[in-house]
Amino acid sequence: MSTNLNVGDKAPDFSLKDKDGKVHALHDIKSDYVMVYFYPKDNTPGCTIESNKLNDSLDEFKKLGVTIIGISGGDEKSKTKFCERYGFKFTLLSDTEFRTSEKYGVYGEKSFMGRKYMGIFRETFVLDKGHKIIKIFEKVKPPVHAQELLDHIKSLNE
Repeated sequence: MSTNLNVGDKAPDFSLKDKDGKVHALHDIKSDYVMVYFYPKDNTPGCTIESNKLNDSLDEFKKLGVTIIGISGGDEKSKTKFCERYGFKFTLLSDTEFRTSEKYGVYGEKSFMGRKYMGIFRETFVLDKGHKIIKIFEKVKPPVHAQELLDHIKSLNE
């Protein structure tokens, strides 16, 4: 499934809780760029690789003015376990009812080993200071995604 949003669209606002129950809203983020990455599930192999690579590059992202926000369906307890296990230093938010994922067009039918189920697609939205979508990465490859994001942000600043 591809997103119902396009480059140039204003990103849908959201207000979701982090692992500590603190609500984070897109409209409160004032950085030069916001990277909103949707991932299927906490503590699964691909999501762990993707999140670790982003965490490893966090200082570089911060130097480029990028705020990273990860969103998946897990609850606060799931986010706490995931963050504590790997030491993530960026914000992961719980979209337990998948409303935000639906607004971004990243929630739908998936299949794994012949079984069909509803879930979140691995997609990333890069937003500018005004929260306009400037790039959408679909079908993200976890091992290389952090580097492709860094390369993209650097190209914008050239």
